[in-house]
Amino acid sequence: MYQGAIFDLDGTILDSMGVWREIDAEFLGRRGFTVPPDYLEAITPLGFDRAAEYTIRRFSLPESREAIIREWYRMAEDAYRYRVKLKDGAAKWLEKLKRQRIPLAVATSSDEALFVPALKRTGIYDCFDAFVTVKEVARGKGFPDIYEKAAGQIGCRPDQCVVFEDILAGVRGAKMGGFCAVAVYDEDSADEEQALREAADYYIYGYRELLEGRPELF
Repeated sequence: MYQGAIFDLDGTILDSMGVWREIDAEFLGRRGFTVPPDYLEAITPLGFDRAAEYTIRRFSLPESREAIIREWYRMAEDAYRYRVKLKDGAAKWLEKLKRQRIPLAVATSSDEALFVPALKRTGIYDCFDAFVTVKEVARGKGFPDIYEKAAGQIGCRPDQCVVFEDILAGVRGAKMGGFCAVAVYDEDSADEEQALREAADYYIYGYRELLEGRPELF
């Protein structure tokens, strides 16, 4: 039985990946590009700074990193503040863990200016004891850095924590650090299901499974 839980947000707790599909299509479309099939997968683990740098390099854009980030913020802010919803069963699962006094942390590639309004509006902000973003660590989600920092902030060792992630890079990074990894189904990572199953300790289609004790982790 584990003593702490670390959650990704986009695609894991927040049903928000569709927002980023729309943003990518609009942002690149304005510049005459269609979205490459591997683009969202490439930038999702990186955080805003590294994702902007990657985008500039890949498409030879003349804008600065700061200008691109500002544009992304403007496009995403309304959706996170007013429209992004929680994934089914997520709130009940978090509330159950809090009742069991399990410390909870967020480990996300998103930014506080976006996710904090969404978590407060959906009523789950106070469930979490710590928040860590990829801009606070040296490497992105293909490495254990962010999960190690989150575990430290909730007073747990990696082998005492479960990491919940929807992307393959996140699952692999968590496993590299010695964490138990639960892969959570999301439409945008559905084509990676087999790889996620092989990389993770457990794969779930939704939090109802956990609420029913499948698997029993805490």
